Amino acid sequence: MGMTLEQTDTTRGTAVWEQACALADLEPSWGEAVLLRMKQIALFKVSPKEIYAVCHRDPHTDAYVMARGIVGSKGERPTIASPLLKQVYDLGTGECFSDPALHLKTFRTRVVAGFIEIEFE
Repeated sequence: MGMTLEQTDTTRGTAVWEQACALADLEPSWGEAVLLRMKQIALFKVSPKEIYAVCHRDPHTDAYVMARGIVGSKGERPTIASPLLKQVYDLGTGECFSDPALHLKTFRTRVVAGFIEIEFE
């Protein structure tokens, strides 16, 4: 679930935020993989104010490739298509448009002092 810059949710008391990288390290509409808390996560900068984080593992093939997926949209919803078999996922919810049985894990993001942080529960 992406968030706009500097937007945070203070209602969750158990969340832990981990710094992933500088906002400037991401190219628009291009994924990058990071390893945090022993989890491979794919980061996407859809626009200067929209950052999304999803599991780097493709739910269909179990290959760690989602950062190399194709960024797009379905209406107003930003999407990522798996680079292997082209299943299309909503970047905000993880819903798979092409196969309802599949789901891509998403993570909340925020930007603090120019650095992207990812929420872990």
